[in-house]
Amino acid sequence: MASGEANYRSLAWIAAIALFMQSLDATILNTALPTIAADLHHSPLEMQLAVISYALTVALFIPISGWVADKYGTLRVFRFAVGMFALGSLACAMSSSLIMLIFSRVLQGFGGALMMPVARLSIIRSVPKQELLPVWNLMATAGLTGPILGPILGGWIVTYTSWHWIFLINIPMSLLGIWLANRYMPNVTGSLQKLDWAGFFFLGGGLVGVTLGFDLISEEFIAKWQATVIVILGVILIITYCFHAQKRERLALLPLSLFKIRTFRVGIMANMLIRLCASGIPFLLPLMYQVVFHYSADKAGMLIAPIALSSMLVKPLCGRILTKLGYRTALISASIVLTLSIAVMSFLHIDSPVWILIVNVALYGGCISIVFTAVNTLTISELSDQDASAGSTFLSVVQQVGIGLGIAVSALILSLYRYFIGESAVQLQQAFGYTYLTSASFGVLLVLVLSGLKKEDGAHLHK
Repeated sequence: MASGEANYRSLAWIAAIALFMQSLDATILNTALPTIAADLHHSPLEMQLAVISYALTVALFIPISGWVADKYGTLRVFRFAVGMFALGSLACAMSSSLIMLIFSRVLQGFGGALMMPVARLSIIRSVPKQELLPVWNLMATAGLTGPILGPILGGWIVTYTSWHWIFLINIPMSLLGIWLANRYMPNVTGSLQKLDWAGFFFLGGGLVGVTLGFDLISEEFIAKWQATVIVILGVILIITYCFHAQKRERLALLPLSLFKIRTFRVGIMANMLIRLCASGIPFLLPLMYQVVFHYSADKAGMLIAPIALSSMLVKPLCGRILTKLGYRTALISASIVLTLSIAVMSFLHIDSPVWILIVNVALYGGCISIVFTAVNTLTISELSDQDASAGSTFLSVVQQVGIGLGIAVSALILSLYRYFIGESAVQLQQAFGYTYLTSASFGVLLVLVLSGLKKEDGAHLHK
């Protein structure tokens, strides 16, 4: 086992493998949804459950990822998680119906719920705070290769081969991840307490209920009032968990005392708003390009790729930007530009020059890179060793649930506009445009939340 900086870099690369697999899988699937929908005899606009099912499973099981890692060790849990992700990928490739695909995505989600949080926890526990930003950047930069290859590879696969290969390529990468983990990841355990099963039921059930309910509201096979009841039940369960966690204090599954740390509190709120604002964009753009603009899958994939490419190019500059401007100024500035780039998407149409499409999504990707790097490192920057497991799990919960909720909310907003405006080509274009504007409104709330940061926040991360 290497030590010092070399060991930190090894952990970053292992986490990057996990991030690569997850991001590649998601971006390939977004581009391939219309093709998969045609093969499975469904409308492309009804396929979001294939994406949401993964996020729902992650939402359910992520809350216990920290406890599982504390009990069995980061290495053992990581290997198991990657293996489950590979098994789920194989099942997805063998799916012959939407229902089978959804259940296979659930199996993938079970592995994904443990895979990335455990890798992140290993970094948090092993890397000194002053080394955290460069290690985090290395992990994210390598992991962003997935979103770059995803749209391009996804479009190429579904155009020239079979969509089944978008899942089969996860298997050799999973084997690589397990091999690297065996060599470089320590089997770190933590102080263990009895699992809060009641908290797991309240929190996991609540998160699933809210995310699933929002998604089902836009579906036609269930009544709107039934989907609304699911959302309300989810909210009730989350509120119940809050009362339960207050009573149990530090014995709770995820203690609410973490929110007494101001940077953690602001970071978690910002993370959720970022997801609501921006997570639906990689889902909406490929659909709009193919359904409204009538672009081929490979062209749509190529036009989405600049998001990840600009993110990757900006990532090495994040440290300098944050050092020069400070976390507060950098975050607020990047969030404003991010919000404007999403708002601009509402004005795109079939005759828009390709260079405008590319420049705008590249601007969106660069801002996302800065915002996520700054928010994620700032959120965990003041956590003690005792709070590392719960804090890392909390961050993972918000990120993964935010992705699912962001897509579900985007799909719901689009569905509502389609219902009130209509389904013709021109009306669909208007529905997408209004959906982008509505998503941008969450960016305004994000800027307001980030204004709660202080000028000196995050300064110790550069020492």
